[in-house]
Amino acid sequence: VTLVESGGGLVQAGESLKLSCIPSESVFFINEMGWYRQAPGKQREEVARMTSVPTGGSPSYADFIQGRFIISIDAAKNTLHLQMNSLKPEDTAVYYCYAKVLSRMSWGQGTQVTVSS
Repeated sequence: VTLVESGGGLVQAGESLKLSCIPSESVFFINEMGWYRQAPGKQREEVARMTSVPTGGSPSYADFIQGRFIISIDAAKNTLHLQMNSLKPEDTAVYYCYAKVLSRMSWGQGTQVTVSS
């Protein structure tokens, strides 16, 4: 599966961004999709995931999100979204989309999110 991300950018603290990820295959053939992020000098960490994608999806989030982000799938547009609200400078990172088909993981190229204070 090839994944193409978009929507990153530079925003001020407290503002919002919406990331998008479009897979090369129909989401109905993908078991799980989600987002990781990697800040400079830090390990990649999970942000949010959507399991059971073909049956509507079941979202889950990392604890540090604290209700600020929403992961969703627009099946009509075959697109995974990550709505990020109340952004903080510590959210600055490269955000990567992934897709899991059976046990095989695919990754996007990443999109930069920079939050200024």
